[in-house]
Amino acid sequence: MSSSRIEYSEKYADEENEYRHVILPKELAKTLPKTRLLSENEWRSIGVQQSRGWQHYAIHRPEPHILLFRRPLGTDPQTGAVDQELKRMALEEYKGQFGLRG
Repeated sequence: MSSSRIEYSEKYADEENEYRHVILPKELAKTLPKTRLLSENEWRSIGVQQSRGWQHYAIHRPEPHILLFRRPLGTDPQTGAVDQELKRMALEEYKGQFGLRG
């Protein structure tokens, strides 16, 4: 399956995590498990390409060809580990976008 047919959303965030969704070709999605989340090895093996630290966290039952991913704010994209300084900066950016304090 060509990974060029896989579409990636922009990232979005809340106070704890950043998120993105990945849209698979429907014929590829038909081959995936319907009742459990995919491991990193599984989603990488079907052609999903993203930096480290992302977890498949939910199944969107109305549209199972859309995979939902999240990772903690401040995750280093090269190691997949949370860097406390990156986390602080990401949280400040999130709060600034929404005019939140504290």
